[in-house]
Amino acid sequence: MLWRRNLLAPLAALALVLTASAGAGTAAASTDTTAVAAVPAAPAAGDFGAPGPYATAVEVGAITTLYYPRDIADSDRRHPVIVWGNGTGGVPLVYRDLMLHWASQGFVVAAANTPMSNLGISMRASIDMLTGRNADPGSVFFDRVDLEHIGASGHSQGGAAAIVVGSDPRIDTVLPIQPGPLANINAVRVPALLLAGQKDSIVFPALVKAFYNAADHIPALYGELRGADHFTVVGDPGPFAAPTTAWFRAHLMGDQAARAQFFGPGCGICADTTTWSDVRRNSLALNVPAATP
Repeated sequence: MLWRRNLLAPLAALALVLTASAGAGTAAASTDTTAVAAVPAAPAAGDFGAPGPYATAVEVGAITTLYYPRDIADSDRRHPVIVWGNGTGGVPLVYRDLMLHWASQGFVVAAANTPMSNLGISMRASIDMLTGRNADPGSVFFDRVDLEHIGASGHSQGGAAAIVVGSDPRIDTVLPIQPGPLANINAVRVPALLLAGQKDSIVFPALVKAFYNAADHIPALYGELRGADHFTVVGDPGPFAAPTTAWFRAHLMGDQAARAQFFGPGCGICADTTTWSDVRRNSLALNVPAATP
């Protein structure tokens, strides 16, 4: 497919650059299995783009790279899961900043290591792996993973994979970022936030809108980030950090302030024309209340 060929070279090159620039810290992650990231500052209330209150850690495995709250073993709560699929030719390192941001907010992020994620096989395997780790008394994840609240996300080909994995009954919501075309959203039975970039010349906004238009059987939103191209989300995720965090906090943590960003008459993203060039909500999304009982 042309979109795959166009995306492969720049993502692969970016992965090499980021690997080289990560230096000794990344080497430690691959040899010692676990690497600890810097302690983030607690965010202001409702500032979903700011780092969360959790220090973070990274565990690089054969199939999955985990980003998670560093002190999860001592946590007083179970942490929801986000499974992630990379763009064509990409690896989790390409999206490291976004993964760490979510982990700082209290999520366990299971990023499939595969550079060809479209079928979602590794993303499903990540859920199986975390299920085992959660049940293992010898694991730092023992009884600390909230397997009842799992979201799926990914970029480009990985965005299509998030849609594919959205048919899995263990998934509670999907958030495809600039998804490639090889997916069937009619099989998804959970709420969806579909993100496009206004200046994306690889996955054109019209392709993302086609998914949105087909998603008339689920609460679905379409958000087009003003000025964003296909690679805005890689490295520093910039404008993608806040809305993706808010969506997952709303659906996986029950965060009412985050929920108000998307639902009800005061829909936060609907009024933010600085960040968004186009926001759409289908009829089912319009009927979702801004607050849950």
